[in-house]
Amino acid sequence: MKQAVLLGNPGTKRTVYLERAAAQSGIFIRVIDWKDWIKRQTEDCQEELFLKIDPPRWESCQLDELSGLTGEYLERLGELAHMAQMYPVTFLNEPYTIAALLDKRACKYRLLQAGVPVTETLPEPCVKVSAADREKNCVQGRWSAGALLDMMKQKRICQVFLKPVRGSGAAGVSAFRLQPSTGRMALYTCALQSPEYGLINTKKLRRFSAADEVIALLNQILALDCVVEKWYAKAEYQGFSYDLRVVVQDKKVDFILARLSQGPITNLHLNNHPLEVNRMGLPGTVLDSAAELCLKSMECYPGLRSAGIDVLLEKGSLKPRIIEMNAQGDLIYQDIYNRNQIYCHQAEMMRDWLHHV
Repeated sequence: MKQAVLLGNPGTKRTVYLERAAAQSGIFIRVIDWKDWIKRQTEDCQEELFLKIDPPRWESCQLDELSGLTGEYLERLGELAHMAQMYPVTFLNEPYTIAALLDKRACKYRLLQAGVPVTETLPEPCVKVSAADREKNCVQGRWSAGALLDMMKQKRICQVFLKPVRGSGAAGVSAFRLQPSTGRMALYTCALQSPEYGLINTKKLRRFSAADEVIALLNQILALDCVVEKWYAKAEYQGFSYDLRVVVQDKKVDFILARLSQGPITNLHLNNHPLEVNRMGLPGTVLDSAAELCLKSMECYPGLRSAGIDVLLEKGSLKPRIIEMNAQGDLIYQDIYNRNQIYCHQAEMMRDWLHHV
C-alpha cells in the first residue's frame, strides 16, 4: 500500500496548508508528529511511502544550544536516510541533502566549485601551530573579534556579515561595520546577552556601537562557529534595500518574493516588508538570470526537489548572487494566503507518485 506522509508539526501553517492543497488534489496526507517519530517509525516504514520532512520546532532562544539542537536534527536525518536503505521510501527532499544544506560553509563551497556566483565567505583565520608540531604552518581556526578586526583592517574591508554555520531564521546572524581609520564600529544583531540565559536570540534587530559592548558580543557570536561573508551592497526599491526568496520545485520557479528592509538583515520575521516581485518592475532579463542561477544551484544537489533560495541583486548592476539555500524554505505567507501554489505543486508530486503504477 502506498501512502503520502508528512513528518512535521501538526496544526502549524506548514501542515495545514499542505493538507488543504492535498484535499484540492484529491489525496490524503498522513501527518506524523516529530515527537512521535521514534516510536512509530518502524510500523510506518513497512509501507511504501512518499515522505516530506518538515523541520522540527525548537523552543529554545539560547544561541549556545543551537549547535546541540542542529546536531540532534542531523542525527534524525541520518536515521531517516538509513531507513530508506531498508524500506521503500521516496523523499521530497533526501535527508542527506537537507543535512548538506544546513551547513552554510560547505554549501557555499559546493556552489563555488560549480561556478555559481555567491556572496563569498572570507578565508577563516590561520593559527600558527607550535614548533613541537614540526612545521610552523598555518591551520584553519575559528574567528574571534580580534582576528576579524585585524583582517578587516589589513584588507581594508569595512563591512561583513556573520552567520552561524548551521543556524536558521536569522538566529545569530549579524552585520558588522568598521571604520578602519577611526576604529568606530557598529554591530546589527538580534543576539543579546541575558544575565539568566546567556546569549539569546531576541528576534528583534538592535544596533550596538560602544566598542567594549561590540567586542564582547562579537566574541560570543563568533564562538558559535560562524562564516564571515562579504557585505555586498543590495539593490534598492523605494528607499528599501532588498533581496529575493526564490522557491524552486521540480526544475521550475514557483514563487519569487522580494524582502525589503531599511536595515542590513532582510528576514521577514524581523518586521521587514514582503513584496511580490512582479510589482517591482524589474527587467525580465534580471529575473531570468536569477531563475537560471537558482536552477543551476539545484543541480548541485540531485536529492533536492524543493528549495527556498535567497538571492542578492547587486546594487546598480542587479547581478544575482546566491546568498544561501534552504531545503525547507517553502513556507511563504504571501503564497499560502493567496493561491497556495507552492504546496499545491507538492501535492501534485505526491498525487503523481500515488497514482504511478
